[in-house]
Amino acid sequence: MPMDVGDIERMIRDAFPGATVIIEDLRGDGDHYSALVVSDAFRGKSRVQQHQMVYAALKGKMGGELHALALQTATPETAPDFAKD
Repeated sequence: MPMDVGDIERMIRDAFPGATVIIEDLRGDGDHYSALVVSDAFRGKSRVQQHQMVYAALKGKMGGELHALALQTATPETAPDFAKD
């Protein structure tokens, strides 16, 4: 059963309070998403560590209910302009 975009966003926001979270359903099938997560929590972490933090926030849903997630992470300083407050 596909995972709802609202559930994905909530889980990430719960793990990263104050983060900017932008999620897009890439195919409209509820199975393939892209996510941009911008958080201060990523400061000083490698890209791999940042992604591991987001996967941990999804509590084992990756690869099961959440089939595919194209993930981009950034700190507020390195975020794309459209994601800056």
